[in-house]
Amino acid sequence: MAGVATHSNSLDRSGADSSFSDRIARLSDRIDYRIADSDERREAIFRLRYQAYIRDGMIFPTASGIFSDRYDATGNHYLLGLYIDEELASSIRLHVPSRERPFSPSLEVFADVLQPELDAGKIIIDATHFVADENIARLHRGLPYATFRLCVLAAQYFSADYVVAAVRTEHQAFYRRAFNYQLVRQPRPYPLLAKPLGLMTFHYPSEAERLGRRHPFLCSPLFERRILFERPIGSLQSEARGLSVETTPVI
Repeated sequence: MAGVATHSNSLDRSGADSSFSDRIARLSDRIDYRIADSDERREAIFRLRYQAYIRDGMIFPTASGIFSDRYDATGNHYLLGLYIDEELASSIRLHVPSRERPFSPSLEVFADVLQPELDAGKIIIDATHFVADENIARLHRGLPYATFRLCVLAAQYFSADYVVAAVRTEHQAFYRRAFNYQLVRQPRPYPLLAKPLGLMTFHYPSEAERLGRRHPFLCSPLFERRILFERPIGSLQSEARGLSVETTPVI
């Protein structure tokens, strides 16, 4: 997997970039990142996923009104919600696969790309189920950036080499423009999904400085990262018991 080159012109913070970052920084005062460590929080996120995927035509309607998959029950995942003024605004799920726990949806589908990196000892953050509340997203244009910040926090905490995401074709331009992701595999079909997903990645060590300079709100203190990610592997409540939900082997 080739590293992402850093271009000198992308290091310049224009007035527009600065103003946008300032708005997100102000929004950050109203944001609370929370671990989905209870059935109530997990179900709320699963319902948000369902609404987002139905709206985008990615899944078929079900009576349950929730969407989960088997990767929500692995011991190496972090299910996180972003709350604005106490209301669930968005969510993302992060997997940290390893040789001992090689559980990751992108690793399963794009094994030809990711398995050699994992075998070589590289650390990968696999970001999936990036969803947002439609009405809140309309009010806050910076919501995707504030949610993506969780990927950066995880990459710094775990000293990651790569952050990867499986992305629909129509969203790939945003990932490139906003975060300098690069497409490394063309979209592939997924079971029960209406649209295929392509593998995009960025090389965190190459991108960290640029991202921090362009978007200072992405920076974080150590205690914030420890609150979100410091727990014994395998301690998730979902490994012992989970919600009764319809599951599908998809991202």
